Amino acid sequence: KQPTPGAAASVRSTRTMATDATAQAGGALIAVIGDEDTVTGLLLAGLGNVDARKTSNFMVVDNKTTIPAIEARFKEFTHRQDIAILLISQYVADMIRHLVNDWTKPIPAILEIPSKEHPYDASKDSILARVSHLISSDGSVVAA
Repeated sequence: KQPTPGAAASVRSTRTMATDATAQAGGALIAVIGDEDTVTGLLLAGLGNVDARKTSNFMVVDNKTTIPAIEARFKEFTHRQDIAILLISQYVADMIRHLVNDWTKPIPAILEIPSKEHPYDASKDSILARVSHLISSDGSVVAA
């Protein structure tokens, strides 16, 4: 009788199968731009990816990060073919609001999220405003 594989081997096997299935299906990534706590939490949840060229799908923004650097990463993430969703802390999105508001393509979807120090404000969310504009007061969808 063969020994039953341990939990670690089972997790590794499942993770490998999931990774292989994603690669075969042309799976896409979720990118994130945010403060250190937000990015770290999402990386710990398994969101992070660094490819062979050392290109990552995340950016940590702190008080030393310049607006041109944030703009460059936003443009990079929105033009990468392997990214389907871009999570961006709302206070960071406010810094580059002109780029976020100008983004009209469905992929990658831009989702503004709260951060520990900056609560979410629905009135600033441009995507939510666009969706609200398309839905009438009775809940029916308005033709575009």
